[in-house]
Amino acid sequence: MNLYNLLKNEITLQELLNYYNANITLIDLPNYIYGFIFQYENIYNILINKNLSYYKRKKTILHELAHIELNQLCQTNRDLFAFNIDKYEDEANKYIKFLIGKDE
Repeated sequence: MNLYNLLKNEITLQELLNYYNANITLIDLPNYIYGFIFQYENIYNILINKNLSYYKRKKTILHELAHIELNQLCQTNRDLFAFNIDKYEDEANKYIKFLIGKDE
């Protein structure tokens, strides 16, 4: 079960969230922050800017789920993670583009 299954409509978003032990919360964030993810007590918490358009919200959710699939939140060295944050953001974006273009 993964994002590809979600994009192919083989599973629902809720099924994928259950599989990853994740939840999504819409909150008020500054306009320049679309969303972010963190793990607390083995639960992935995805926070999404509630002011985003439908399309941007969906894209941001996919992006945050990509961080889970790419195992980017399991870094043992948080300082090293912070140093490479741009790399991880780029990887998540490329992964989503790859999945979307996979059937074309």
